[in-house]
Amino acid sequence: MLWKTKYRKPLTKLQKIFLFCFLLVLAGLVYMEATKPQPVNWFPSYSKKDKIPLGTYVLFDLLKNSFNEKLVEKDIPPFEVLQNSTLKGTYFFVNNSLDFDKTELDSLLNWAEKGNTVFVSANYFSDKLLDTLNLETSTEVNVEKIGTEPLLKLVNKKFDSQKPFHIKKDLAVRYFSEIDTVSQTVLGVSGAYIDALEIKEPRVNFIKIPMGEGQFLLHLQPEIFSNYFLLSEENAQHTSQVLAYINDGKTLYWDNYYKSGKRLDISPLRVLLNNKYFKWAYYFVLIGVLLFIIFEGRRKQRSIPIVQPLTNKTYEYTRTIAGMYLDKKENHLIAQKQIALFMEFVRTRLRVPTEKINERFYKAVAERSGNTQEDTLKLFTFIEKVNNQSNTTQEELLKLYQEIKEFKNKTDGKS
Repeated sequence: MLWKTKYRKPLTKLQKIFLFCFLLVLAGLVYMEATKPQPVNWFPSYSKKDKIPLGTYVLFDLLKNSFNEKLVEKDIPPFEVLQNSTLKGTYFFVNNSLDFDKTELDSLLNWAEKGNTVFVSANYFSDKLLDTLNLETSTEVNVEKIGTEPLLKLVNKKFDSQKPFHIKKDLAVRYFSEIDTVSQTVLGVSGAYIDALEIKEPRVNFIKIPMGEGQFLLHLQPEIFSNYFLLSEENAQHTSQVLAYINDGKTLYWDNYYKSGKRLDISPLRVLLNNKYFKWAYYFVLIGVLLFIIFEGRRKQRSIPIVQPLTNKTYEYTRTIAGMYLDKKENHLIAQKQIALFMEFVRTRLRVPTEKINERFYKAVAERSGNTQEDTLKLFTFIEKVNNQSNTTQEELLKLYQEIKEFKNKTDGKS
């Protein structure tokens, strides 16, 4: 039987040249992609752990050296922090945007009236804060030059400098377009760099607002607390001058809750490791298991007793706390906290700013969450209704919970 064998024609010299050139170009592209420098991350994190340009790693390290034990971190909402009436000092907030709800804002105002200081630095404040303090903000538009590079200066002659401090980066120049000149004091001004280090039209960007025996300090250029600003030339001098208004020897409470770059711990061990007793119990269990493996690792011919694991009481504890709120009929307060947490979810998980709720906002939230724009508009319409009313029924509270839950489930791909 004869078999016919098919032979492939060998590559011609021209084909070999083309193949070699192709492989050479491919290797070059791979090398260039692997060795090119990573692009600079300009995300406005303001987290103390981030060393990116708009992180606050350098600032926190300087404050830690300056305040020592009087620098206290707060990882929970201000409303919960200020339940402790013994706290005295300065509450320090810095982030790209700060959206205090009514309950939190009232807590901060009452705390300031008792002789404390609330320092808030952000590009965007919540409408509730602006309306309460009779303020309006705006953004400077530079018609003489593309982009705006902020120039900053304090008005106090004690901190007077020959030239303003310059942020050499295209950033928004935010300012207070309207303040109460009778009770509020201007501390600093800003402007846009055009062709010289001179603020031609000073804009108010730093003010002091007396509040009972204490004060509010509002600042509209949080970039001065970033790594980028502090490590550029002599800009740290301006930051230290601004911080001089709060360096009164009292405790400084550093907020970690309102941070765009806040890291969310979703580990199942979070509950254990956040409690020092549970944490050490967990460590002892690991050590015990290791010792058992070392000394008792060999199999023994005897029955192994069944040891029932410890019961996790977290669920019962959560139900008890929720029941206390429900017993007090504080449905509206629960609804407000639920809405605040959901808005934080939109900012941190979906990366969508919540300063302006409009059609563009609905479209961005719908696209990033996997929900339809109609469902998104329906949910936020209901949230606005609940937020604006004075009382919330139990049926409305349950409906709010269910709709937010369904919205998040679609975001996580569970439905």
